[in-house]
Amino acid sequence: MAKGREGAGAAFAGTAFAGAARSAPGPAGRPRLADDVYDFLLSQLMTLRIEPGERVTIDALARELGVSQTPIRDALNRLAADGLVVRVHLAGYRVAPQISRQQFEDLVEIRLLLEPSAARHAAERMTLEQTEELRTLLDEMARPQEGDQHLAYGIFGRRDAAFHDLIAHGGGNQLVRETLSRLHTHVHLFRLLYDAKVTNEAMDEHAEVLAAIVARDADAAAYAMRRHILRSGERFRPIFDGGSGAVPG
Repeated sequence: MAKGREGAGAAFAGTAFAGAARSAPGPAGRPRLADDVYDFLLSQLMTLRIEPGERVTIDALARELGVSQTPIRDALNRLAADGLVVRVHLAGYRVAPQISRQQFEDLVEIRLLLEPSAARHAAERMTLEQTEELRTLLDEMARPQEGDQHLAYGIFGRRDAAFHDLIAHGGGNQLVRETLSRLHTHVHLFRLLYDAKVTNEAMDEHAEVLAAIVARDADAAAYAMRRHILRSGERFRPIFDGGSGAVPG
């Protein structure tokens, strides 16, 4: 077991996932526990408590977290679809390596090609209900998370992805939305660096994008999104240039 995974069962039991809430249904009828396990494992992967290259098995995780194999299997299948774990024949799963410098630069490039345009169209086309949903999501991201800060970081990463997905949806081009979704950009980026600076600066940039969309200023929305992506690249690029990318704890 990797150092970061010591006490994983206690950490999982100590989250808001424990207790009666586990039995509540999740999206598309999926049991809430399956979503809880997925969120927990995702946070462990994103903050490198489960390290790249590490082997993970359904039996071991079920024992560590004190749950049945079914939600573990569901979570690992979803993580495999996200590109975060790889199924190994007769050996369970292995955590995928972090993205390379070239993959990172490719992600930045394709985001610059697609997301400013999506933001421009979102400013022109989003309904009032969609803009309110976007505002609510941004408020949730700004709300301090109690408890395990590694888990909170993982939750922020998922909400960050949801914020961008909602803008792509509001832009009205389903192909663009699906293309961006398949990249799993935010999960891979957040795995590179665990740092409050990432969340704080991203929040300010998100607010600028939202303000432009609400104002129906298409040019400003495209500009704010482009600047956000460029600044995101600047935050993560030093990791590949020899800067500090260590994960505390």
